[in-house]
Amino acid sequence: MTGDSDREHEDPSEDPNTDVQYHLEIGPDDVAESVLLPGNPERIEKVVDCWDDHELRAHHREYRTATGTYEGSPISVTSTGIGGPSAAIAVEELARVGVDTFIRVGSCGAIQPEMDVGDLVITTGGVRQEGTSDEYVREDYPATADYEVVCALVAAAERLGYDYHTGVTMSADSFYAGQGRPGFEGFEAAGSTELVEQLKAANVKNIEMEASAILTLASIYGLRAGAICTVYANRETGEFRTEGENRAVETASLAVHLLAKMDEIKREAGADRWHAGLALELE
Repeated sequence: MTGDSDREHEDPSEDPNTDVQYHLEIGPDDVAESVLLPGNPERIEKVVDCWDDHELRAHHREYRTATGTYEGSPISVTSTGIGGPSAAIAVEELARVGVDTFIRVGSCGAIQPEMDVGDLVITTGGVRQEGTSDEYVREDYPATADYEVVCALVAAAERLGYDYHTGVTMSADSFYAGQGRPGFEGFEAAGSTELVEQLKAANVKNIEMEASAILTLASIYGLRAGAICTVYANRETGEFRTEGENRAVETASLAVHLLAKMDEIKREAGADRWHAGLALELE
């Protein structure tokens, strides 16, 4: 029989619903209801630089969390590391402490010729080439962005005057073979040489590694999620520059503020969801 003293030393992963989360090391008081999700922990400082204020709340493994305000609206950011598995852990544990809105903020490769380096891509849906979401739901379940989040991201990009595109994003598990790039010593995975052309023909806009897992989990759990990425490379033109990262950060932060305003307007109108009949005035 397990005594109370033994329970105190149990692995927290045995009880994933405990207040302090096992991987993120955060509790309900550490985060706002809306969280930005960059991959790289080093991006956290770039994110919070555009906020009114912030405080670092936790840093464990690839997961670094800070909370503050943007234009007076509560906001948090948690880095996820690379790929769907670690991003899914972040969504799971953030949801357990009360987060209801997630916005992936990152970089991507564009595959349509009209998309320039530095442009923003606002995801409306995802091609689930990553395997994480397959462990949650059947493979034909769609990865869709919440339309309120998409609306807020578009409104934010318009207000800030940034060039942006909306459309379908492909999320892969591999940076190399899974995105049609050669592996070590020129290794080519089956079908990799045709991959980008097939996606381009289907009007997929960009390739990255986390969005479809985040969107799928949020949809399953009835939460809001979206994604915005800066184009670092255009696979069609061969252009590559690490440019415009702050545009995605600023747009996503403003979108959180706009979502807070949208939620307030919904409450005042007695509406369950945002719709075209509700006015949104930008401050």
